[in-house]
Amino acid sequence: MTAHQPRKTSATEAETEDMVWLDGGVFKMGSDNHYPEEAPVHLAKVDGFWIDRLPVTNRQFAAFVEETGHVTTAEIAPDPKDYPGALPEMCKAGSLVFVQPPGPVDLSNWYNWWSFMFDADWRHPQGLGSSIDAIMDHPVVHVSHSDALAYAKWAGKDLPTEAEWEYAAWGGTEDAEFAWGDELEPNGEHRANVWQGSFPWENAERDGFARTSPVGSFPPNGFGLSDMIGNTWEWTDDWYIARHSSPTSKPCCIPSNPRGGEEEASHDPGDTARIARKVVKGGSHLCAPNYCRRYRPPARHPHPIDTSTSHIGFRCVRRGGKEASGLG
Repeated sequence: MTAHQPRKTSATEAETEDMVWLDGGVFKMGSDNHYPEEAPVHLAKVDGFWIDRLPVTNRQFAAFVEETGHVTTAEIAPDPKDYPGALPEMCKAGSLVFVQPPGPVDLSNWYNWWSFMFDADWRHPQGLGSSIDAIMDHPVVHVSHSDALAYAKWAGKDLPTEAEWEYAAWGGTEDAEFAWGDELEPNGEHRANVWQGSFPWENAERDGFARTSPVGSFPPNGFGLSDMIGNTWEWTDDWYIARHSSPTSKPCCIPSNPRGGEEEASHDPGDTARIARKVVKGGSHLCAPNYCRRYRPPARHPHPIDTSTSHIGFRCVRRGGKEASGLG
């Protein structure tokens, strides 16, 4: 990876408060060793950008909602016309919540641990009766792509591209299994909030957390960014494509600031509602060795833009170089 050391500079606080400037560079994007959608490994180049040091928290999202009156997707009942075949009684406001089963289940059927709960939203992460009062410094969840983008625009920022996010997640490292090396728990040390035990029914909680954790609870990566891996998946602004573009050996042809596929191509062929999907990155507290090994920078997954869950959050970026942040 070719990059300079990241640094926090003296830009105006309103523009880059609690962000880190990355100079950008060329890096190896993707992986040939895990899931097919991560392949092929290829060189990509990103320009310099600012990125949030931490995911957006409940406290920060609450300030956004208080000022703007924003109503999240999970708080709005879906229109049955947009979902052919949906039962009318299911077209109510709500969101997907992880519910731990009491014993082993069929891992090919995610309905065994996900439940669409009416009245589950960012204020009520476990459904009606739950609260964020004690977890204000945890990452906000139950936010759709449009909710995350609305927050970013309000903050004068944007959502990262997949390439920006992956470059930032590596923290200046490459040619390793994880951003911190080749072992998930080097010397027994937990480097991210992920699942310990047999997913989805047995959670040993050796890292101290059954669900989300306060942001910054685990060591930052080489760029000083925390929670890029684990805790919650994070939205990017790229449409999902099932495979990366083929690599090139010519320096002149390395993709610069690449973006994902086309919106139309992002749809799940089996989805009758034809909901477009964006790329989410980083894995979450539900990623486990026996089920989901997506706690790595190259890992990626498609997620419908209209769907929120209890394990997807986001962080923001700001582009335009140092001059755009008052450093020129």
